[in-house]
Amino acid sequence: MTADEARRLAPRFAARAAEHDRAGSFPAEDFADLRRSGLFGLMVPPRLGGKGAGFADYAAVAYELARGNGATALIFNMHASVTGALSGVTDELADALGLPPEALEARDAYLRAAAGGSWYAVAMSERGAGSRLSQMTTTYEHTPGGFHLKGAKTFCSGAGHADAYLVAARSAADPPQISQFLVPAGEGLTVEPTWDALGMRATGSHDVHVDVTVPEGALLGGVEGLALVVAQLAPHWMVASYAAVYVGVARAAVDAAVEHVTARKLGHLPAVRARIGRADAAVAAAHLAVMEAARRVDEAPGDAETNRWVWRAKLLAGTTAAEVAASMLEAAGTSAMRRGHPLERLYRDARAGSLQPATSDVCADWLGVEALGGDPDAEGTAPRW
Repeated sequence: MTADEARRLAPRFAARAAEHDRAGSFPAEDFADLRRSGLFGLMVPPRLGGKGAGFADYAAVAYELARGNGATALIFNMHASVTGALSGVTDELADALGLPPEALEARDAYLRAAAGGSWYAVAMSERGAGSRLSQMTTTYEHTPGGFHLKGAKTFCSGAGHADAYLVAARSAADPPQISQFLVPAGEGLTVEPTWDALGMRATGSHDVHVDVTVPEGALLGGVEGLALVVAQLAPHWMVASYAAVYVGVARAAVDAAVEHVTARKLGHLPAVRARIGRADAAVAAAHLAVMEAARRVDEAPGDAETNRWVWRAKLLAGTTAAEVAASMLEAAGTSAMRRGHPLERLYRDARAGSLQPATSDVCADWLGVEALGGDPDAEGTAPRW
């Protein structure tokens, strides 16, 4: 049913997408719809008021939302990543990791708030470091009753609109320790408008400057140094969550091309038909890969074969979206290049897929190292995390 709700919302998002893309404005109406739909609680357990969805449910929702507006789906992905990761810390896993009871109480409070309509952004990437956790320069240090965080983040989708931000930082006292904090919006977080990009213009992925003190409960997990461990053991939220979004964008490009060539009576041309046929097959194959990865995440998170599918899904989604959107633009012809045409926007949005972490090159290298019997998390040309 959650995918049905996303499918119902997608046409509304599509109708607003061109204006938000042109202006580079945040799709506030889309997020009002998402709040009313209850999808902010998608990943929240029923006992806390949510829908109790798994990763495959999320992938199905993200795919449908992206068919409406990829930018909206991408911002929603960040919220789902936070709530999904929190929900993934079950009581059993918490016992195994030795997490304190206070951390579980904070987890439940954040999830309950999401089910009630709060939504979360991710402030992880930094200039010169990307999303590699080990390269973070934002620091934190203990204060009486909490932590002080200081640094600068970039590419923070939904900046200035979220209710709280997941901030990754390294310990000033013990630099190898990377931790994550959920920081409420407000004083101490300053948004610098920097996002004026080729694609995904409506994500509002501005810079965020952090100089804030938070209470102990803001430390996710209640134990320092968990960020790198979790990323390596279960990379699906940091790698494959983007995949469903970009497959949805690719499918929207095929749909837009079909509408365009039908209206202009170009469907009799063999070259046009062949491009649409190849694109349809490529999107279907990428979608199957994404859903296979998602199914495995639900059944065996962190398993070696699951992680292979996670990296495959991101690679296939990113490359397929860019290739399909370019081919659909060529099938439609020069008129589809005009600013404001759906294919022109989708072409630009799709191009971002292979650049989102992990980039297509990083995914391919990870898979290659793994296939050759190496340690793909340690043997890259740059640190994976």
